[in-house]
Amino acid sequence: MRSMIPLFLLGLGSMITALDFTIVYVALPEIGREVGFASSDLQWVVSAYAVPFGGFLLLGGRLSDLLGRRRMFVLGMILYGVASLLGGLAGAPGALVGARALQGLGGAVLMPATLSLVVTMFEEGRARNRAMTVWAVCGASGMSVGALLGGVLTGAFGWEAVFFVNVPLAVVAVVAAFGVLAPDGERRAGGFDLPGALTGTAGVTGLVFAISRGAEWGWGSAGVLVPLVAAVGLLVAFVVIEARSRSPLMPLRLLANRHTSAAAGAILLYGMSMQCVPYFLTLHFQDVLGYDAMQSGLAFLGPTLGIALGNLVGERLIPRIGLRGTLLLSVLVGVAGTGVLAFGLSVDGTYLGLLVGAVGFGVGSGLSFTTMFILASTGVAAHEQGAVSGLSSTVLQAGSGVGLAVLVAVAGRGGEGPAGEALRVATVEGLRGAFLAAAGIAVVGVLAGLAIPRKVPVSR
Repeated sequence: MRSMIPLFLLGLGSMITALDFTIVYVALPEIGREVGFASSDLQWVVSAYAVPFGGFLLLGGRLSDLLGRRRMFVLGMILYGVASLLGGLAGAPGALVGARALQGLGGAVLMPATLSLVVTMFEEGRARNRAMTVWAVCGASGMSVGALLGGVLTGAFGWEAVFFVNVPLAVVAVVAAFGVLAPDGERRAGGFDLPGALTGTAGVTGLVFAISRGAEWGWGSAGVLVPLVAAVGLLVAFVVIEARSRSPLMPLRLLANRHTSAAAGAILLYGMSMQCVPYFLTLHFQDVLGYDAMQSGLAFLGPTLGIALGNLVGERLIPRIGLRGTLLLSVLVGVAGTGVLAFGLSVDGTYLGLLVGAVGFGVGSGLSFTTMFILASTGVAAHEQGAVSGLSSTVLQAGSGVGLAVLVAVAGRGGEGPAGEALRVATVEGLRGAFLAAAGIAVVGVLAGLAIPRKVPVSR
């Protein structure tokens, strides 16, 4: 029972990093009106969080291994609390975007620390699977809980509440960390790979930035092509540096572990598909069904409960059918649910008509989330769990950036020009295409599942 108290604290950290992606979705219209964003600039409220979050995860993960996981957990929470306070107080677009960027940096420090703490606190096998289920319930449901909480808070207290809510949570988490998490001890021996940190962080940041802007600015624009080419060059340099470094930021040998490499593929595809579904559900609730912020938030209760159910079922399935079987099942359930959801979209539809598909999507997502992150850490030594956590988290964010850019382009086809009822019809058709495309991308996850070894190695 003692181990459950720190586990719930780490679950809180996992949830905060996930929900801050979506908590602002339903508040965006009100933020645009009251803070003074132009409609073309409003997406920066989302991107300003995603870009530094995705870019600094590898560095955050390695720092957890080198400097101490509790220290990085506390630092991440402090950054989150300060950034959230600044966000709620922001009265101009620039100030709000800056606060969101600081939140993203806090997330890049916090997420690998929470994941590596969970993995190293529990032995590989049943104990770790149960702990990872708690962590995954918090993290996977955070996307839907964010939309739910964002809608309720915006409707009741205004957009500022979606930022201020993090402040007391961060304060409680920092105080609790010193009471329930074991001290880190001395800094691990070994050098710090500064060239790898600079090239890897800059490369991933540039890649996430270019992808997040591609659909809006155009893939052939200089604002997208220049950072994209620079990012590719930096990432190539990063791989070369890591192969030669004595203290690499991301030890490439970890990818020789078939569990970790298979998990990276599965996480990438999940990010490109299932991770993006809540964004398009929000658009349907608000732009087609006409829900306000609070109604949109409450509408996410169905998929949120589905995600929690999937996480809990996953823990029980893994000992019975293995990581391989559970991941394959999760893909099939998630694809089926998303397909049902796609064909349930309608201009004159109801929430009940979407509920079966939304819950099915949630169950598949919950199964996947638990299984993928257990898989990534399997067979990895304790002193390298931070690096694997950073890798897994980076792949997830890069995948969601790519997927969102592709799916936004699919959803936007035919949406320009119509007005009134015709616009709603065009929006439904575009969203249906995005859901079906997400389901199609997710199907490829079967290949990642088939790559999983049938026998599980023992950690050293």
